[in-house]
Amino acid sequence: MQTRPLGQNGPHVHPLGIGAMSFSNFYGATNEANSHAILDAARVAGVTHIDTANVYGMGTSETVIGTYLAANPDARDHFTIATKGGITRNPNGPGNIFDNSRAHLEAELDASLKRLGVEAVDLYYVHRRDPALPIEEVTETLAALVKSGKTRAIGFSEIAPTSLRRAHAVHPVAAVQSEYSLSTRSPEMGLVQTCAEIGTALVAFSPVGRSLLTDTPLSHSAVQDLGFLVNNPRFVEPNYSANIAATVPFRALAADMGLPAAGLAIAWLLAQGDHIIPIPGTRSVAHFQQLLQGATRTLSAEELAAIDAVLPIGWAHGDRYSPAQWNGPEKYC
Repeated sequence: MQTRPLGQNGPHVHPLGIGAMSFSNFYGATNEANSHAILDAARVAGVTHIDTANVYGMGTSETVIGTYLAANPDARDHFTIATKGGITRNPNGPGNIFDNSRAHLEAELDASLKRLGVEAVDLYYVHRRDPALPIEEVTETLAALVKSGKTRAIGFSEIAPTSLRRAHAVHPVAAVQSEYSLSTRSPEMGLVQTCAEIGTALVAFSPVGRSLLTDTPLSHSAVQDLGFLVNNPRFVEPNYSANIAATVPFRALAADMGLPAAGLAIAWLLAQGDHIIPIPGTRSVAHFQQLLQGATRTLSAEELAAIDAVLPIGWAHGDRYSPAQWNGPEKYC
């Protein structure tokens, strides 16, 4: 199995990672046993990278990973672990605010390390930028956390290519996390290219389009019980039905290629650059095995052209975020 570097000087990891938001109840009910079973399957398959955050289930995801590591002490040497900080509850009302201050990021990292039961993480991201602070100043804070030994590398989530260049001029940025899939192609407007140029890994979350690029997309009734998706433009009518219909040919193409649709979505994403590391989330070992099939399949030029023919760029109906959900991610063109 070919590996991919997590940044210029970072460890080499399996091409497929684990997005551990699914270890909380974000996409439906789960439990510690299910999450531990996925980590067991990952170790058997050689999957090495876990990507979590302090706000996933308000610490639940990190805690679940921590209990797994406590029960399997040798697993810490197998896995690279990334977590994030910078989002906090608004004390004056509903919603979240972004705090990139040195005091906040270090305190949140300390709390994450305690939940994970480790002395250091391999990668610490700023989850959302605080627009009041220059990214250079925030990068200096992250560099200080590297120097302290609490993280081995730094990253940012959902930033623009120009912001990445500014940060990287201060300290090497090992990874940028961004939504990227056949349904969200905006990183191709500069982020994919900039990451490749400067040696930053592009860690792609939601690589199967929040289920749209699988053989069993979430039903409209199931979406109604999911707080994030119920108001997401791609999952409200009439966009939801249009997106389900638009992905039918993709599911058929995957079957013709002998792959689950989720596996084909992963294979396509891996073909977009050797610096891209998809981190699908799942609550099911069976689904995890489908995703793995994509990590072992190299697509030919003809197969990539066939995928582009059934899902041409711009096919998705609706924005990837609602106006409220766009609070924090940086837009760029």
